[in-house]
Amino acid sequence: MANNKSWTKIFNDYNIIQHDFSKSAFELTAEQIKKSCKEFDKTSEREVRILCKQDTREDRPKIFVDNNLFILPKYNGVYYIAKGEGYVNIPDIGSPIKTYEKKLDFVLESSFVGDSEMQHLDFAYANSLIRTFIGDDSLVLTIRGRKYTPKFSFKVGDNMLEVDSVQTEVDAGFEGKDKIVLVEAKNKKADNTIIRQLYYPYRQWKINTNKNVISVFFEKRIINGENIYYMWQFSFDKEEDYNSIHLVKSDRYRIV
Repeated sequence: MANNKSWTKIFNDYNIIQHDFSKSAFELTAEQIKKSCKEFDKTSEREVRILCKQDTREDRPKIFVDNNLFILPKYNGVYYIAKGEGYVNIPDIGSPIKTYEKKLDFVLESSFVGDSEMQHLDFAYANSLIRTFIGDDSLVLTIRGRKYTPKFSFKVGDNMLEVDSVQTEVDAGFEGKDKIVLVEAKNKKADNTIIRQLYYPYRQWKINTNKNVISVFFEKRIINGENIYYMWQFSFDKEEDYNSIHLVKSDRYRIV
């Protein structure tokens, strides 16, 4: 991985390995990262946004993997490096593919242009598959695009962390009579994902609404030449515990 060199230098420059992670997470600023990596030629070795994008366990540099570390944003320009499990497994779904009859009586021609996760999610929603999976016919699309979190605190292991005004972006959010459903969508198979992608929006909307907030991971896969839609519903047992995530249910569908 190209950024192994960068992160090794960052860790050495700021003595991060010597930090006592049992007492606190290590706080690192974007300016410190830029200063440490300013002599590198490649954008991937000095761009803060690229260096801090570690969305799966496999995206982490070796020094993170070897020391059981992961990175989280604290607020604009400041990051936590924390010790522990930062990711959640996305288990494969072995149950039979369910055949789901589309609800529209016309062809959505626009759904065949391109191949983005967004358009597959829109197609599933337009045909009421999201409503069917959640079991709520009242859901309507209300949340999209970038937003910023209010201030909140949470626990990783024995350490309390606080974030404020961190940018979040869900692929789609749906509101019903008593629920908010937040969806993170992918266009290929994922074995795991950083919990932050589900947890930060979950906390954001728990604060901003009085409704039950549900987190969903959505994938489009191609099996034997047809699009199959996979969905996993996750929940957090303890609102202030990052690692209290667990799988509620999962299923996969073909739309005909």
